[in-house]
Amino acid sequence: MHKEPLFILFICFVLGVFLQDYFLFSDIYVYILLITSLLSLFFVVIKNFYVYRFRVVLFGFFFFTTGIFIHSLHSQKPELPLLKGKETITFKITKKLNSNEKNRRYEIDAWKDEAYFKSVLSFSKTQPELNYQHYYQGEIYVNQIEKPYSDFQFDYGKYLSRKGIYFQSYLPNSLKIAKRDDLSFAEKVKQRRSETLAKIDQTNLKKRSREFAKGIILADRTEMDQETVRDFRDSGMMHILAISGTHMAIIFGVILLLLNFIVPPKYRRQKIIVALLLIWSFAVFIDFGNSVVRSCIMISAYYTFVLLQRKTDLLHSMALAGFVILILNSNQLFEVGFQLSFAAVFGIYWFNQPFLKYLPKAKNKFQNFMLNVLSISLSAQLGTIPLVIYYFHQNSAVSIVANLVIIPFAELVIVFSLVMVILISMSVSFGWLSAIYDELITFTLKVIHFFADADSLMQRMIPLTLLEVLLLYLLFYFLRFAIQKFSIKNWFRIIYFVLIFVSLRFMLNYRAEQLDEVLVHQFFKEKIISVKEGKSVHFYCSENVSQEKIRQYIVEPYLTSRRTKNFSVTIVPSNISLLNLQGQQYQLYNK
Repeated sequence: MHKEPLFILFICFVLGVFLQDYFLFSDIYVYILLITSLLSLFFVVIKNFYVYRFRVVLFGFFFFTTGIFIHSLHSQKPELPLLKGKETITFKITKKLNSNEKNRRYEIDAWKDEAYFKSVLSFSKTQPELNYQHYYQGEIYVNQIEKPYSDFQFDYGKYLSRKGIYFQSYLPNSLKIAKRDDLSFAEKVKQRRSETLAKIDQTNLKKRSREFAKGIILADRTEMDQETVRDFRDSGMMHILAISGTHMAIIFGVILLLLNFIVPPKYRRQKIIVALLLIWSFAVFIDFGNSVVRSCIMISAYYTFVLLQRKTDLLHSMALAGFVILILNSNQLFEVGFQLSFAAVFGIYWFNQPFLKYLPKAKNKFQNFMLNVLSISLSAQLGTIPLVIYYFHQNSAVSIVANLVIIPFAELVIVFSLVMVILISMSVSFGWLSAIYDELITFTLKVIHFFADADSLMQRMIPLTLLEVLLLYLLFYFLRFAIQKFSIKNWFRIIYFVLIFVSLRFMLNYRAEQLDEVLVHQFFKEKIISVKEGKSVHFYCSENVSQEKIRQYIVEPYLTSRRTKNFSVTIVPSNISLLNLQGQQYQLYNK
């Protein structure tokens, strides 16, 4: 507590948010806890009281209850209108989402008469794109999002509810359009960003180069092809494609470098302030993406210490950024990007210096740069790997090598992409520059595809529970001490927790083997039947169903949750609608 008080208080705050999300305490209990913690702080200022000795615990309890209180405010469910089926809806768009093969998707603010609600809207790609400059009205199919039918499915409804969205809609026909005269400043910025994206689409760049530039600079991957996204994911390079701390640090560094050339050294503080203002302006322009805001807050917190002439502390900066983000919206704690960002920063803090001690001494700046890239990459990988496996159930051993190759090169790619987007937004075009950019991005994508194509190094369908994740992080906590100082005591701790982890996995695998069940999986109009007996699972599905989609959305998630990879699939002819399995009849189609 004495060394990292802010970070420990942040952990107490986070635990309070998790507890409130799990138990959903009523308002009366939340206020009782908060008032109790406030009263207990009174004893801290009175040093004669015996309780003063426990001031550390009291401060921790106060931040813990504050986390409960803040999340209770952000998790209250609004009163929802009664909507079902086809409704005449008026709406405006608030955000563009990733498209699929057939439809474009948006988040919308909508009204049915005077009743307000938020929804995810899908409509055919054959219709024109929507923009922020208009209100729209039409007959739309609206349904409340249902809970998943089984425990192994991703709870899409809960994910959207954290954003205040409880409905999904589909637009089958054309819309009535009305020009808006009430655009807010944020909506004007969003419209300007949409116009910049449209300008990029109109350039002579190759399609993949256009989509890459939109994704890596403007955080728009809505039209990016699935093969490119899969390459970045399988190579462990998604943090390059998504606007992340790496991007913002590079952009901030470039701005600061340019200011150093222009402005005399004595104005160092002013240069930092200008650079911070510019990256925040950039964050506003790209629609305040969560990862961008997190990065800007972390950079701002870090350089606030510099401006105040205080010793910079990575954990203090991270904790301060975390407090700001979660107080504004505690639901961000449950976003995968938020958790991975903070896990990566903590991994760098915990492992970077111990790793550097084992690496050879750098003889020049380039060697020093490469050694730091290696150390930081390894540290960030260790910090995030339990969460990556927990959420995505896959991991590639090639990702470490891929990061070492790509990250030094990524600085050039990000800066070049930023220059191209700025020129395009200003309607400035240089044919030779576009040709060079095309070749650079083509080469980059080929390198990433090469790493992603190393299937032998990719492990998929890795089961991992939350308890196993916590054990891994406990193991990594003690790993630092074993790296710093080789001793029997330190390595016995590692061996001890490895044995506990292995024992837990053995127990969970054994428990999964004992489960025999027959499940009916709903997939649009069709049904897929799974029969699990011991370690083996047999699936029955109609020949009309896409085998690739069935494998992606049902087979692999189910096998991962049941901790097995032994399965077979029986294709049932379309003229057969009933199956007799284990003495019961199952329907393959909805009536």
